[in-house]
Amino acid sequence: MSNSPPKIPANPLPDGFFDRDAQTLAKDLLGKVIRHRVGDLWLSARIIETEAYYLAEKGSHASLGYTEKRKALFLDGGHIYMYYARGGDSLNFSAQGPGNAVLIKSAYPWVDDVSGPASLAQMLLNNPDANGRPRPAHKLCAGQTLLCKALDLKVPMWDAKRFDQEQLYVEDVGVAPAQIIQTTRLGIPGGRDEHLMYRFVDAGFAPYCTRNPLRRGQVEGRDYVLI
Repeated sequence: MSNSPPKIPANPLPDGFFDRDAQTLAKDLLGKVIRHRVGDLWLSARIIETEAYYLAEKGSHASLGYTEKRKALFLDGGHIYMYYARGGDSLNFSAQGPGNAVLIKSAYPWVDDVSGPASLAQMLLNNPDANGRPRPAHKLCAGQTLLCKALDLKVPMWDAKRFDQEQLYVEDVGVAPAQIIQTTRLGIPGGRDEHLMYRFVDAGFAPYCTRNPLRRGQVEGRDYVLI
C-alpha cells in the first residue's frame, strides 16, 4: 500500500484569486479551507476571521517600509507572508497592490474525506494547552499563532513562497458565511489607525474567533456592522 496522501479532487484557489482589494479578499477568504500536507496527512482548517492591511495606513507592516523580511508584502497577490508574533508564527497572503495583504486571524478545524480524524488528531497533538492537554476543537485555531501551530506552518518554510498544491494551498469547498461581521482589528497600537474596520468574521463562528465581536457590551452600528 502507498503511504502517499490521496490524490484529491482539489479546487485550489488560483493565484489570481488573491489579486484583489485587501478588504474584498479578506471577506472572500471566509469559508475557504487551508490545507497543509504534513507527512501523509492533510491538516485543514476553515477560515473564520481575517484582517485587511494596506500600505497606506499605519497599522500595516508594509507602512514601515520595504525590507527583505517584508518583501512578500510587495509581491503579486497570492504570495505567503509569515512573521513571528507573540512567540508564534502568523500567516498572511499578499493582495492586490504593493504592501497590501490579509492576515488569517483564526480558523476552525475542518474534517472531511481529505482531512479525516487522523488529521484532526495530529492537529490536537501539535497544539496542546499550557498543561499539555488537548485543546477543545473550537479553541484549536482560535488565534493567528494557534492556527499556525495546529497546522504546523512555520515562518522559515513558507515566508515569501507561492502556494503549492502538493504541500500548501487554500481551497474553495463550496461553503460561505451566511453573514459577515465587520469590526476593528485587534492589537493595533493607539495612533496607528486602530479605528479602521478592517477585521471580518464569519458570524456563524463568532464565538470561536480570536475575540468575539458579538460579546456583551458591543453595539451594532458603533462597534461592528453586519454585511
